[in-house]
Amino acid sequence: MHLTRRNALGIMAAWAASSTSLSHAQGKPVRVIVPWNAGAAADVLTRSICHSISRTSGRAFIVENRPGAAGRIGTQAVANAAPDGQTLLMSNADTHALAPFIYKNLPYDVSKSFVPVTLFARVPFALVAGPSRPGIVSTDTFVSAAKAAPRSLTYASWGQGSTSHVGMELLARSLGIELNHIAFQGQSPGLLAVEGGHVDTMLLTAGGADAAAKGGRVKLLGVAADNRLELMPGTPTLRELGINQSIGNWFALHAPAGTPADLAKELSRLVADSMRDPTVKDTFRLQAAVQDVQGPESLSKFILAEQDRWGGVIKAANISIE
Repeated sequence: MHLTRRNALGIMAAWAASSTSLSHAQGKPVRVIVPWNAGAAADVLTRSICHSISRTSGRAFIVENRPGAAGRIGTQAVANAAPDGQTLLMSNADTHALAPFIYKNLPYDVSKSFVPVTLFARVPFALVAGPSRPGIVSTDTFVSAAKAAPRSLTYASWGQGSTSHVGMELLARSLGIELNHIAFQGQSPGLLAVEGGHVDTMLLTAGGADAAAKGGRVKLLGVAADNRLELMPGTPTLRELGINQSIGNWFALHAPAGTPADLAKELSRLVADSMRDPTVKDTFRLQAAVQDVQGPESLSKFILAEQDRWGGVIKAANISIE
């Protein structure tokens, strides 16, 4: 995959038009702040894209992890950054679709503090069951167990108000069941609790679910995706099993408010070009991620639709954090 001369000149012109001179901009790397821990799917996918762009554009794109406060620390750092194209945010459903409805005092406005750049990935979730409930071997037995004793079936999430929490609420409401939520600080602790028989079920990233199932630590009940995944072609989707739901996270890039529109578009093109890189494609497959590139205008509309979808669930479930 090669960056065209036209695109290369375009991105440099866009940077030159920003508040920083071209000579100054060329000497500094572009920081992409990931507001989550290193090693998570968001981090791995973002690093793969940044490495590809760095190789082809001649401009260094580096990932900086700033975890904490459920993504709010890193997100605020980008909201406060200069709109010069040198700082970007790896945003997702947690930061831009859920947080506005869950947190009463966000230190930024997701609709005003950022400029949309591009959507680049969707990561479907998968439903798993642990050894504490040996009778749950399918989605049918999962639903039957939940209906037989409302709120007796427990599920783990990687945090109060996270996509894994709200996603399971969405699934439960669509099935007419009531579950008992147990929040953990991260996907790994939650999954360990399920594997150890302390919690019954969990909705987690499909790649993590696949690894745990192959290790014999959990039963993989189905993938909440529109289509079967390349990484796990033998695992049916929930839709195939009669559950009309697609649930997961998505990953995008945002820039600070005031970033020139032409710069955002050029950055979006660089991400789109990186998707043809074989290494990027392989990284996406191993993370059970689906490439989905949508530029600034499409991303803006996509987020509004996501806010409408998740906001309704959050309000119905009365999920809020001071």
